Amino acid sequence: MGNYLKMTDKRRVLALLELGWTYRRIERETGVRRETIARYDPRRESKAANLSVGLNAAHGPPGLAEPYREQIEAGLCQGLTAQRIWQDLCEDPAVCYPHSYASVRRYVRRLKHAHPKLVDVMEHPPGEEAQVDFFQGPPTFDEAQGRWRRPWIFRMTLSCSKHGYEEPLWTQERDGLLRAHEHAFVRFQGVPKIVRHDNLKAAVVRACLYDPDVSEVYAAFATHWGFVPLPSRPRHPQENGVAERSGGYVKSNALKGRRFNSLQELAEFLERWNRTVAQLRIHGTTRQQVLKHFLEVDQPALQSLPSEPFGLFHVGTRSVHPDGHIEVDGAFYSVPHTLVGELVRAQWDGHLVRIYTIGTDGARQAIAVHLAVKAGTYSTKPEHRPLHRPARQQAYEAILLGKIEHIGPQTLAWAQAAIADRGVRAYRLLQGLISLTRSHPRERVEWACGYTLGYRLFRYRILRRLLEQAAAHEPVPELLHEHAVIRDLRVYAELA
Repeated sequence: MGNYLKMTDKRRVLALLELGWTYRRIERETGVRRETIARYDPRRESKAANLSVGLNAAHGPPGLAEPYREQIEAGLCQGLTAQRIWQDLCEDPAVCYPHSYASVRRYVRRLKHAHPKLVDVMEHPPGEEAQVDFFQGPPTFDEAQGRWRRPWIFRMTLSCSKHGYEEPLWTQERDGLLRAHEHAFVRFQGVPKIVRHDNLKAAVVRACLYDPDVSEVYAAFATHWGFVPLPSRPRHPQENGVAERSGGYVKSNALKGRRFNSLQELAEFLERWNRTVAQLRIHGTTRQQVLKHFLEVDQPALQSLPSEPFGLFHVGTRSVHPDGHIEVDGAFYSVPHTLVGELVRAQWDGHLVRIYTIGTDGARQAIAVHLAVKAGTYSTKPEHRPLHRPARQQAYEAILLGKIEHIGPQTLAWAQAAIADRGVRAYRLLQGLISLTRSHPRERVEWACGYTLGYRLFRYRILRRLLEQAAAHEPVPELLHEHAVIRDLRVYAELA
């Protein structure tokens, strides 16, 4: 039943309460929950408010936990929570804390109010730092997929003047992130000394509180443009506060309640909004117009742009296959055969694939450079193959001819002529030629190949028919019953 009873049920509950029935007994009889019965009990008095919770924690009475102040402060210095401090006090046989957890929680709150934590002010000199962040944008129609999606909005904000650049992207992939960086630097007409980001996956391989691993490509990109990539510490959003706050401003002022028919339309709107609204506003922190502050103070302190854009590339670790190749974007590239089973490092772009060995000390040594080929094809350098085993097709051909050479010179000549005439299609023919030696003597196969070579007949069925006819016309040898080396059958009978 609901929390509000019908009039008939209410009267019945009140009548049973007047008889002195317990809540549990009334619940069994009527089906009304005990919590609901208690609300209609006229004899029930409401509990007095816990005034100690509402008191000013810094000026209230000492409280029940005051005698244990030393232990509580020691726990706070270790970074323990009030719950953990209370548990330790209860478990310590020398203390045996007799009061509830709420008493410790109130006392911890008072200590924190009595000794507020001092925080530092993060200063941002001109041209020193920019902060980068992604946030999800408004509904936008994706023509490629034919549906509405929410793109990601890249936002770079200069920490001094709060001037920013926005760019919509469908994904947070590395190439788009780096190009958005470049577009922001070109828009600012300069590069800040530090770019702080919130551990973006495209920029940080492994987030860590003390020693994060920056992506190799992002590190090379930063070196090219002349800035220092600085990931924020995990769970410290205040370090990236400028980007967080500016992203919230873009969402609330520019994008909230809007929809766009394409990503291009969204990009054009953001560019127009930045020029007509964001740059002309008086910022609440600097108390200056954003564009004026940027032009007069921030931009002159930025570093100059490099002469050419950054050449994007990809990197990855690859295992050398048993055939002496590694796979990169569906294509296969050779390395020295001595590295089979080893791990190598590959770096590639749209034109070249560079391959390096990985030393124990992290040092790299270039071992191969290939022109990029399309997926499904091989790029093999002859010097990477062992001398006794050439690459793939040549190796297989050599193996077949090596087996055929043992049959005879006429057969070898026939096989070589077949390869010259039919190319790679002759390999299966040579397999059939070798299989004929299982049912026919080699001398007969040698004769058949020599006979058909003069007529340049390179067909398996012709060879087989010749061999079968030769076998049918060959006289059957007579068995000898008496010979010097053959014992008489009566000798075997006597031995038995």
